[in-house]
Amino acid sequence: MTDRRDIRTLALQALYQLDARPDDARDEVQASVNDAPVDAKGREKAMAMAAAAWEAREQADNLSAELAPDWLPMRQPAIDRAIIRLAHYEMFSGTTPGKVAVNEAIELAKQFSTERSPAFINGVLDKMLKRLQVSGSVRASDASTGDMWLNDAIGNTSPRIE
Repeated sequence: MTDRRDIRTLALQALYQLDARPDDARDEVQASVNDAPVDAKGREKAMAMAAAAWEAREQADNLSAELAPDWLPMRQPAIDRAIIRLAHYEMFSGTTPGKVAVNEAIELAKQFSTERSPAFINGVLDKMLKRLQVSGSVRASDASTGDMWLNDAIGNTSPRIE
């Protein structure tokens, strides 16, 4: 059986492709997922996760734009946008505990994106996690210091209150 991290990685790759291709290319994305060195059940889960994150992309993008107005989703590297969308889906659907979704997204950013991306993604997702906490969907202990990470990631050197 394929582990959750492999499924998440494959889902990220599929989500990235969905963003880069025209809307009618879902069959091509499915074909690329079918070629992955993951068992059939894992491929099915990955594609379902990517499709669900893709369907929720507008909500993820709107929240990301609200929380990081200087880095609107269309200004973000495509892989960062895909990582944020995937983690957003996992947190807001309740399929993954918030802290786990954030940590896994940071690991994906370390593996697939730029040097500064893990901090940026952590900041945005931490703010999303706080939003979930405020709505009562997650425990208060799941929220941490998103503003600090986000400010560091975008190079904001203004003083912070900690």
